[in-house]
Amino acid sequence: MAVEFGFFPSPNAADLDAITRRVKMADNLGLDLVGIQDHPYQARFVDTMALIAGLAAQTERIRFFPDVTSLPLRPPAVLANQAATIDLMSGGRFELGLGAGSFWDAIAAIGGPRRTPGEALAALREAIDVIRLMWSAERGLRYLGEHYQLEGVHGGPAPAHDIGIWIGGAGPRMLRLIGERADGWVPSMPYLPPSKLAELHRRIDEGAEAAGRHPSEIRRIYNVVGVIGDVTDDAENSIVGPPSVWVDRITEIATNHGMDGFIMWADGDEDEQIERFATEVAPVVRERLN
Repeated sequence: MAVEFGFFPSPNAADLDAITRRVKMADNLGLDLVGIQDHPYQARFVDTMALIAGLAAQTERIRFFPDVTSLPLRPPAVLANQAATIDLMSGGRFELGLGAGSFWDAIAAIGGPRRTPGEALAALREAIDVIRLMWSAERGLRYLGEHYQLEGVHGGPAPAHDIGIWIGGAGPRMLRLIGERADGWVPSMPYLPPSKLAELHRRIDEGAEAAGRHPSEIRRIYNVVGVIGDVTDDAENSIVGPPSVWVDRITEIATNHGMDGFIMWADGDEDEQIERFATEVAPVVRERLN
């Protein structure tokens, strides 16, 4: 797959004007993606899906995805409708990042379920089925899962394009599920540096092959943290240095560690960081990899 680039704004209620400005700038500068975290229990954050809808209405080409949706707080049939609505309104510029859940105390505090790892994985598996059934726009849908059920509901609307389901997670069973059912994987560099990716890719690939799929069907999107500047740091779980360092690291990760999307979580002056990422890093990496 062609390598893609994006950035990761935090959905702070106090920063809505700045977020809008930065997303418009990213759209104009040719970045491909905006990924926005989803933590409804976080008091300083606005709702991720509503924010994406508003930003999509003010941009022309850049695509959006929740990075990643908190499934325990988003009933999948309703989430499918939200995703399809944003996709229709934006002309096919929405992808669905999906997570099984974390921060269980916070989820329970806002009224969500507290799930064991096994329950969370089972619920995610069912949610993928439910979401795709709803997107089919077929009538009289039925699904009898342990966590989610459909009892004769009419699906729809169908989205404007074939929305990708991109899953965040790194456990062995989660990775196999990604290979079997998902369209993409969204790990984060601070928790999973490049040296750990090979074994995780292997598990995804095995799941894909067991399901009769080709591993190349699954996009691999990497959340990267760092700073573009004069000081260089050799830490494995971040990228810190001038544009040449970023170009070398991302090219190496794409070439040798199997990632084909890079979402920048910028530190420092975000406007400057996004502009430099879009103009001094992304086009050079694209040129090297073509």
